[in-house]
Amino acid sequence: MATKVYIVYYSMYGHVGRLAEEIKKGASSVEGVEATLWQVPETLSEEVLGKMSAPPKSDVAIISPNELADADGFIFGFPTRFGMMAAQFKAFLDATGGLWRTQQLAGKPAGIFYSTGSQGGGQETTALTAITQLVHHGMIFVPIGYTFGAGMFEMDHIKGGSPYGAGTFAGDGSRQPTPLELEQAFHQGKYIATITKKLKGAA
Repeated sequence: MATKVYIVYYSMYGHVGRLAEEIKKGASSVEGVEATLWQVPETLSEEVLGKMSAPPKSDVAIISPNELADADGFIFGFPTRFGMMAAQFKAFLDATGGLWRTQQLAGKPAGIFYSTGSQGGGQETTALTAITQLVHHGMIFVPIGYTFGAGMFEMDHIKGGSPYGAGTFAGDGSRQPTPLELEQAFHQGKYIATITKKLKGAA
């Protein structure tokens, strides 16, 4: 039976969505792993999104909280808002009370990826503050550490991400994930999928 890894994300301007696509490729490269992309529901109206110049959403399916129970592992992604996850993703997690009550997500591995507006905008705090959500569900946080190798020590070019997970900088919105950031996202997908597969096999 295939190991199911869900890449669940919220993306307003597409940066997190781009990382998610690459993470899926990495996870899917692991034999026996079935990786699926999901979006969480939007909480803002079309009118407000229009005023924020947000582009149309992708056609990736919207996930409901209870569908999380079907996965063996997760990689959650979101943009930062003042150093923490965006409210849209927090609202989704707030709706997982039923899963928390029955601890259906306990023991399942989960990673985190993100996008920030600037270099000091929360590349570590966004992931760090999100870990509380995993803890209450009993999930196992899987950071990438320094397993990405030399890419973790890049100093000649601006690069998002940290030992917590893959990341990118959105800037004013015009900056897109760089090849190195996408490479790190692919690595994270492959790394967490491999660990998820091992944990499922040992269960």
